[in-house]
Amino acid sequence: MKILFIGSRLFDDVAWYTKQLGIETIITESNENAVNLDLADKHYIVPRGMEEPLNIAIKEDVDAVIPLIGIDPPLVDVGRMKDTLEEENGIPVIAAGYSTALLAANKYETKKELSKNNISTPYFNKLDEPYDFDNIQKQLPLVFKTPEGQGGSGVKIALSKEDIVEFTSGKDNIFTEEFVEGIEISVEVLRWKEQSVALAPIYKGDTTLEGTHPLAKIKQAPLNIRGIDNISHNNEIRQLAEKLADLVGVEGTMDIDILHDSNSNNDYVIELNTRPSGTRYMTASATNIYPLCQLVDMAMGNWSAKKVESDIKEYHACELPVGDFPEDKKIPEFKVFSGDNSYVVHGPQHYQRVTIRADSREKLNNITYDIVNDYATSNNINFN
Repeated sequence: MKILFIGSRLFDDVAWYTKQLGIETIITESNENAVNLDLADKHYIVPRGMEEPLNIAIKEDVDAVIPLIGIDPPLVDVGRMKDTLEEENGIPVIAAGYSTALLAANKYETKKELSKNNISTPYFNKLDEPYDFDNIQKQLPLVFKTPEGQGGSGVKIALSKEDIVEFTSGKDNIFTEEFVEGIEISVEVLRWKEQSVALAPIYKGDTTLEGTHPLAKIKQAPLNIRGIDNISHNNEIRQLAEKLADLVGVEGTMDIDILHDSNSNNDYVIELNTRPSGTRYMTASATNIYPLCQLVDMAMGNWSAKKVESDIKEYHACELPVGDFPEDKKIPEFKVFSGDNSYVVHGPQHYQRVTIRADSREKLNNITYDIVNDYATSNNINFN
């Protein structure tokens, strides 16, 4: 079995798994100084874009292609490449096709599609020039977005007329979204050969008027919201995720962003992302299902949604931004949890995060306390 991976940054998430399975691996990467190149059996440095990866997939006669791209802009080109390789060369590409990627890449068109299918999404409105700043100001706070925004880029929570003027300056493709006070949730869904399975909903923190980036927040699982039946609610979110995956016909993995309104207890879908999720370590921690390794199983032709469902475990999990993990604390060699009570460190230097799993809330608290205490000691921080 030979698999071509596009992009090396996330390859260490799956390198251990491919070696375990005896799979020959090839990476294409546009940055010659990128990390993880040495983990593959072979790599190619190529120009940006999908033309060279497509040619290399054919030249190397690979059995499948897995794009490991964590940002939105290249995903539409990935979709084009998938359609070409599968239709003309019979090489499966474990990713969303062109039409699905195109929809997900345009946040405004995504919201229109959600509304058309009676799926709750915060009220939104396209702005046309000339902008009526005084009228818009009366509706604040509002979330201002551009269709191609991702992870805080192209997004601003406007609290004043000055915020509106600043965001709209030089832009002509803007829409607004109602600000929902509540909780941010992500859920990953896997889909292949018309089979879908959603994984654990992940708590990503409360919504804030400051627009705090998700990477700066503490994540937790299982999702636990006061005052509601959480078992039922988690199941409802998973069912919604599977419905959305089937609706847009995604393949591979999709990350769905949801807002839970603390006042109404309603859930609102805000984005569909056809790429590996930023919560994938939390998903692995909480369920013991590694999303990117599942893509390898799809490539091998032995993936089953029913099997994934039966393999899901239930752990308590959390993820902390630590900057730099304490040097005297052992960092696991591979991005895999070593047992029921363990942790994984991930992310680049100065932006590291630690994801912890435990088989009880008490053990999770104890492991977290030890890590936070070590971090405070190594950085001369006094919490008293």
